[in-house]
Amino acid sequence: MDEHAVVDAIAFGTDGWRAPLSTFTTERVEMVAQAIATVLDEQGRDGPVAIGYDAREHSPDFATTLADVLASNGRDAVVAARDCPTPTLAWAVATGPFVGGLVVTASHNPPEYNGVKFVLGDGTPALPELTDEFERRLAAPASHESGNSIRDEDLCGPYIEHVLGVLPDAFGIDRSLDDVRIAYDAMHGSGRDVTDTVLERTGASVTRLRCERDPTFGGTPPEPTPENASTLVEQVTRGGADIGFVNDGDADRVGVVTPARGFVDPNVVLAVVYDYLLEHADGDVVRTVSTSSLVDRIAAEHGQTVHETAVGFKWVAEAMGEHGALLGGEESGGYGVGAHLRNKDGVVVALVVACAHSERPLDDRIDDLFDTYGEVHQDRVSLDCPDEQKRPTLDALERELPDDVGGVGVERVSTVDGFKLTLEDGTWILVRPSGTEPKLRIYAEATSEGRVRELLEGGREVVESALSGT
Repeated sequence: MDEHAVVDAIAFGTDGWRAPLSTFTTERVEMVAQAIATVLDEQGRDGPVAIGYDAREHSPDFATTLADVLASNGRDAVVAARDCPTPTLAWAVATGPFVGGLVVTASHNPPEYNGVKFVLGDGTPALPELTDEFERRLAAPASHESGNSIRDEDLCGPYIEHVLGVLPDAFGIDRSLDDVRIAYDAMHGSGRDVTDTVLERTGASVTRLRCERDPTFGGTPPEPTPENASTLVEQVTRGGADIGFVNDGDADRVGVVTPARGFVDPNVVLAVVYDYLLEHADGDVVRTVSTSSLVDRIAAEHGQTVHETAVGFKWVAEAMGEHGALLGGEESGGYGVGAHLRNKDGVVVALVVACAHSERPLDDRIDDLFDTYGEVHQDRVSLDCPDEQKRPTLDALERELPDDVGGVGVERVSTVDGFKLTLEDGTWILVRPSGTEPKLRIYAEATSEGRVRELLEGGREVVESALSGT
């Protein structure tokens, strides 16, 4: 295979470069490491690089490959002593002497995938202006000889100590969870011995599920969904625990399970976390364009502002910094607490939710939110759309945006990411291209599931009409 074919297979998407292992090879990982070393040198970014990795079979080896190439380029590297959550690495970079960090992880993807993320020196995800430069500088390393130091370091221990101090130090919240029964599901990923340790050290009684390392994740993709966390849902809803948490493979996301609701809609988790933190501090909230507007109503009630971004936590993190936001989140279960880290952190947010629950049961909090601000229901559908047709289809939509959807007038249009139509009744519909698949996504939110279905059907008709015209 020629070098051009090797390079063409590497592309940094919404959250780093991910690919099946047939593509994610040592040769390409070396090229990514060389590109990063080259760009850092060209931009005059001095300092060592920290490297973390998830629980997949080959992740430690890929981490070593990254470190070897960086060292051969004259840059010191610190490698995590064990697989660790992505937020652990991000926090180490943000608080340490590091110019940046790398994480070998495919997050929630199946075990036959892997990936690599670059974290900036402040612990935030890399923006396209940097990752595009990485892609332009892809090349095989000139030397495989190690020039600078490579050493292992415990990243999890110091992070756990820090997390235990975040809520009392930043918000004055008593993190004592005595008498709270928690079920925790690590999905065999890197959250094991980290999230459960944090919760247990606050006094909670923790029942552990899938807290053994298994590079195959037990045959289930490590994505926190109701289907993938069915054992946890059953345990909590049958009274075996007061509340449950599940992390994805690299623990930057978290799912929440309650006795009355089972698996809680991640949009609702964002709202309840924001409402709880507002009891202790003021601050804006950042959300992606596809995330529920329930937090908008909470923010308005408290005199705070909502900042809407394109899909991808890198944009959330950027806006959190610009506006000094209290919280940032997205509908897929990724949340960041500004006082801690401008990046997704499924460990810290599990602790925040547990503390909120210990003060007042989470189901009661959610009931109160719905009573005050109204219920929300959200869903999405996907339509096949080759990558080369995405832009023409969106252009066609822009030329023929409807005045109404399902008989309700369009009040405003947002073009932050695709097209988001907010209707006169407060419901909305969003059409945006997938960043990872040849599809167009259609999202809808309303106060009932029936209305969501109507909106999705109306959106499908509009998009199919645009597709047929391209």
